[in-house]
Amino acid sequence: MSGRADWPAHTVLALGVLLFLVPVWLLLAGSTLDPAAISRGELSMVPDLRNLGVYGTVLTEGAPGVGPVWRMMLVSAGMALAIAFGKIAISILSAYAVTFFRFPLRMVAFWIIFITLMLPVEVRIIPTYSVMSDLHLINTFPGLTIPLIASATATLLFRQTFLAIPDELVEAARMDGAGPWRFLKDILIPVSAANLAALFVILFVYGWNQYLWPLLVATDPSLDTIVIGIVKMIGTETQTEWNKVMAAAVLALLPPILVVVLMQRWFVKGLTEGDK
Repeated sequence: MSGRADWPAHTVLALGVLLFLVPVWLLLAGSTLDPAAISRGELSMVPDLRNLGVYGTVLTEGAPGVGPVWRMMLVSAGMALAIAFGKIAISILSAYAVTFFRFPLRMVAFWIIFITLMLPVEVRIIPTYSVMSDLHLINTFPGLTIPLIASATATLLFRQTFLAIPDELVEAARMDGAGPWRFLKDILIPVSAANLAALFVILFVYGWNQYLWPLLVATDPSLDTIVIGIVKMIGTETQTEWNKVMAAAVLALLPPILVVVLMQRWFVKGLTEGDK
C-alpha cells in the first residue's frame, strides 16, 4: 500500500528531475554541434561525439577575445573557496561571541547583523566599490572576495546550533578548565561539523556563481571568473561560437557538482539534523 501511496510523490520528483536535466542535456548536446546550425536554430538533442574535441579547445585556448577556460575556472575556484572559508570563519566566531559571551549591546550587535539580511549586494554595491577603491583593491583578488565574506545567514545558523548545546556540556567544559578557545575548538566545531559541511557547499556554489561584483571590481582579464568569461564569449549574434559557449557552460557546472556529490551525505545531514 505504501508503494501505491508514494507514486504521486515519485511522479513529482521525476518531473522535477526532468525539468533540471533536460536543459543540461540540451547544453551538452549543443556543445558538440556546428555553431552555424545552432545560430539557425537547428539544435539537436543528440550529441555528435565526433566534436568532443571542443572541450579541449575551450579548456586550453578559450574563444576569440577570451582566455583559456582553465584559468577562469581557477580564478572562480579560488574566489569560491576564499568566500566559503572566510564566511564560515567569521560567522562561527561572531555566532560564538553573541551566544556565549555577555557584553554590553550584545543583542543589539546580533540584530544589526541580522538586519543586513535585508540588504543584498546590489543595494550596497556603490559604497562597497568606493571602499575597495579607497583601499586600492580594485583589480585584485582580495577585492574580489573580501566584500562578500561577511554572512548574516551563516551567523544566524551557527547561533541556532550553539543555542541547542546543553548547558550541562558548557558547565562540564568550564569545570574541566577549558578556556574560550579550547571550548570552541574541541567542542563547538566538532558538534557543528555537519552544519559546517552544509554551509560550505552552499557558500561554495554562491561564490562560484558570482557575476555582478566581479564584473565591477575586476576589469583585468586575468581576473575573469568563468561566469564573466562565458558572458564575454557571447558576442554579436553572427560572431558567437555557440558550441564553445555551451562547452564552457558545461565545464563551469562540473566543480559545483563535484563539491555537492562529494559532500552530499554531510550536506543532507547538516540540513536535516542541524537543530538536534
